Amino acid sequence: MTNTWMVRAGRNGYLFDRFKELSIVALGWAGVGSEGDLSDKAALCSKLKDFYPEATEQSIFVAASQLVRFAHELQVGDRVVTYDPRARIYQCGIIKGPCEYHPNADEPTELTNRRMVEWGREKARDDLSLPARNSLGATLTLFFISSSISSELWSERSLTPSNDFVTEKDSEATFDPSAIELSELADEKIKDRIVRLDEYSMQELVAGLLRAMGYKTIVSARGPDRGKDIVASPDGFGFQAPRIVVEVKHRPRERMGPQEIRSFLGGRKPHESGLYVSTGGFTREAYYEAERSNVPLTLLDFEELVRAVLSAYASFDESARKLIPLTPIYWPL
Repeated sequence: MTNTWMVRAGRNGYLFDRFKELSIVALGWAGVGSEGDLSDKAALCSKLKDFYPEATEQSIFVAASQLVRFAHELQVGDRVVTYDPRARIYQCGIIKGPCEYHPNADEPTELTNRRMVEWGREKARDDLSLPARNSLGATLTLFFISSSISSELWSERSLTPSNDFVTEKDSEATFDPSAIELSELADEKIKDRIVRLDEYSMQELVAGLLRAMGYKTIVSARGPDRGKDIVASPDGFGFQAPRIVVEVKHRPRERMGPQEIRSFLGGRKPHESGLYVSTGGFTREAYYEAERSNVPLTLLDFEELVRAVLSAYASFDESARKLIPLTPIYWPL
């Protein structure tokens, strides 16, 4: 039976593009010097403890277990998945080679131990069932994916939701996650809630964010918006500077390109600033178009929108809080 594994591309998926460019998945910790270090879990724990004296015994054990698993339990021919939280896309592939050691001072430590991968299909997180999203939201860097969730990832259609959450094979998944890992998991669940908002509720969410930042807002009525969904200003009428004109595109699977940016800028006046929000993100050319604009323009993608919402949430008014109800959690350091 073919196994399926998740290998996360670093914190917040920052190595996702490198995984694709190099056709690899990778895992590594500073202080782990060669393939020989991955053969003895007890010796590896000791070595990691020497290098990370402040780390807990539990976190050291989990790190060592994942390194040993990556080197020895994953097999050529197994399925492998990694995740891009910016685009909310799971990249699916097949492992094509054994674990190899690639020391490179110019590369992040996480790329030290690599396996070659033939990348294939992509699967949008929003196309998966709720149990699948919950299962794939585990905080571990490397974990086993059950057969039912794997079938859903490789399927061209939506499958019947599964009740599979954690398998016995993934025994290390019972460890207590760190505050950083919980934060990343919370971010993904918040995105799941935001994705379910319709386009008009999304406009209200962005308007609520601007109000929390001290502006007064006018939200366009439903229907053609003539290039502006929201106008924000200190006085609420747009007479006082800064006058911010906002366009909101709630299309999680569609990146905005240069044509959309040029169209938005075409309706702006010299005294206005622009804010373009796209939950699908932007192409490289769109960012270039924004940088060369004569009108001050900020492009806000999904990741940046979530960070802005969390940063300002304490100041959200009641109407904005109703769109995404959240509660603060305090975690000991």
